[in-house]
Amino acid sequence: MSQNFSNKKNTGLGKGLSALIPVANLRPDGTLKSAENVSVSEIPIYMIRPNPYQPRKEFEPQALEELKNSILQNGIIQPITVRKTAHGFELIAGERRFRASKMANLESLPAYIREDVTDEEMLELAIIENVQREKLNPIELAVGYQQLIDVCKLTQDEVAKKIGKDRTTITNIIRLLKLPPEIQDSLRKEEITIGHGRALVALPNFAVQIKVWKQVVSGYFSVRKTEEAVKHFLEAQNKKSGKPSSSKFEIEQVSESDPHIAEIESRLRLKLGTKVKLKHRENGGTVEIDYYSNDDLERLLDLFDSVKS
Repeated sequence: MSQNFSNKKNTGLGKGLSALIPVANLRPDGTLKSAENVSVSEIPIYMIRPNPYQPRKEFEPQALEELKNSILQNGIIQPITVRKTAHGFELIAGERRFRASKMANLESLPAYIREDVTDEEMLELAIIENVQREKLNPIELAVGYQQLIDVCKLTQDEVAKKIGKDRTTITNIIRLLKLPPEIQDSLRKEEITIGHGRALVALPNFAVQIKVWKQVVSGYFSVRKTEEAVKHFLEAQNKKSGKPSSSKFEIEQVSESDPHIAEIESRLRLKLGTKVKLKHRENGGTVEIDYYSNDDLERLLDLFDSVKS
């Protein structure tokens, strides 16, 4: 990844699209002044590639149709923003306008052209643009935040500051990626809320999560009722295993440990799809990985084998 990732002094990250198109480069009528690294041109649509770091995967067909009709009636009022590449251009912002323009069979689009935008800026600006407009579903948010951690080498605290949310919110949203695909899809479709997902992720494995999720969807459970169902299940499991029951949800316990250790545990849980406990000491430590059946153990072994190979 770009070496610019380690030097963020003058990138303007976290400031939105104004960091890419400074107000100083705009005339009073809104047109762009000439600048060394910013220009505006008509670009053939076939030369434009979508932003590879775009976290948003769902685009409402009706909204795109309405935007297409508006473009046919009024044209493109606000240019898209792109960066120049060896093979054409990549979108930085404006994917809805880009998609609607293709639907309208336009041959070209007005675009602000940048030549000094890093992969990190591409990712962050795509996420911030969508978050500010409240267009991302919970799983798209979780994927976007995780990308900022993996690609941009940010901590959860740094992600929280850039997005303008507290770290606990970031942690809880990222933990939704621990849920099985069926439940993640349910979150994408807004059949359940983030609150439902946060409760379900406290359950010990995919099979149990899906079982309770089906009850939630079929019974139209509120978040409170879902939390109660999860609590009762965990208490029953604790009684069966001889462990003392707890009135607190696992999901609330993540912030009790060292933030750095909690972040590592979260990343391991995301990779392994099960509960992981890290016991860190000054000169080493242990990693505890839970499994809940022979099949679950085989799944973990397959994962380890794939890493080894």
